[in-house]
Amino acid sequence: MFKLNGTIFMPPVLTLIGIPGLESVQFWIGIPFCAMYIIALFGNSLILVIIKSERSLHEPMYLSLAMLGATDIALSTCILPKMLGIFWFHLPDIYFDACLFQMWLIHTFQGIESGILLAMALDRYVAICDPLRHATIFTHKLLTQIGVGVMLRAALLGAPCLILIKCRLKHFRTTVVSHSYCEHMAIVKLAAEDIQVNKIYGLFVAFTLLGFDIIFITLSYIRIFITVFNLPQREARLKAFNTCIAHICVFLEFYLLGFFSFFTHRFGFHIPPYIHILLSNLYLLVPPLLNPIVYGVKTKQIRDRVSKIFHSKIPS
Repeated sequence: MFKLNGTIFMPPVLTLIGIPGLESVQFWIGIPFCAMYIIALFGNSLILVIIKSERSLHEPMYLSLAMLGATDIALSTCILPKMLGIFWFHLPDIYFDACLFQMWLIHTFQGIESGILLAMALDRYVAICDPLRHATIFTHKLLTQIGVGVMLRAALLGAPCLILIKCRLKHFRTTVVSHSYCEHMAIVKLAAEDIQVNKIYGLFVAFTLLGFDIIFITLSYIRIFITVFNLPQREARLKAFNTCIAHICVFLEFYLLGFFSFFTHRFGFHIPPYIHILLSNLYLLVPPLLNPIVYGVKTKQIRDRVSKIFHSKIPS
């Protein structure tokens, strides 16, 4: 490792310390995190198996849910194994390039999840506001195009963050990352050079992806609510609203946690660092945990299929 004027030139390895200020209890924090990961893996895998095996669920809404479940599995798997390695086995070191790759994967899967939530909101908008044309508009071909577009958008917008760090930042004050995973700003702040371009692009990506999606999701639901409240029959209003409840819960949980974590990390200067890190961890772990539970409880077709699976295994 080459040092120049007290800085480190292109360090090959970084050290993730976990949750700063809570190092002595990280072992115990890892237990609920591991439990959340196992439940998320099981729940999302069950959703995927049910949708794949049940032909009646091969519809845009359920296929979008399958895409969401696969993204949740990938997102939580990006961070949990390494995090538990830090908490339980004292393995904090990570190659610099591997750290950048983890950072890119995390932000890419976050962008994909946001895009899928937007697609699900548009599906509900067409289903409720223009039901007669829903089958002709939301075809399997359109859903495939949306899926590819969402993945490309997230991957391509996230790639310059990686390139800007790799190509612009050569000198670092330290190799110790005060985080439990490779988060963009946590890495950028290690640099002993001007990081203004990196910070501006990071904000641009956040508002381009999450900001764009949340605006269009909100507009979709405003139109949905207007349509629902104009329905003449109370039963029809309740039925239409009930089809949206699960998505609204997932939407609120993802974006509220995301924006709270985002703004406390950048503007919460008086909040202890361990609060920032815990919020960041929960932002990535809670949605994969809750999404299959919310959809399993609120979606009758999935709930019935789960009941059938487990009841068939109980001997009479």
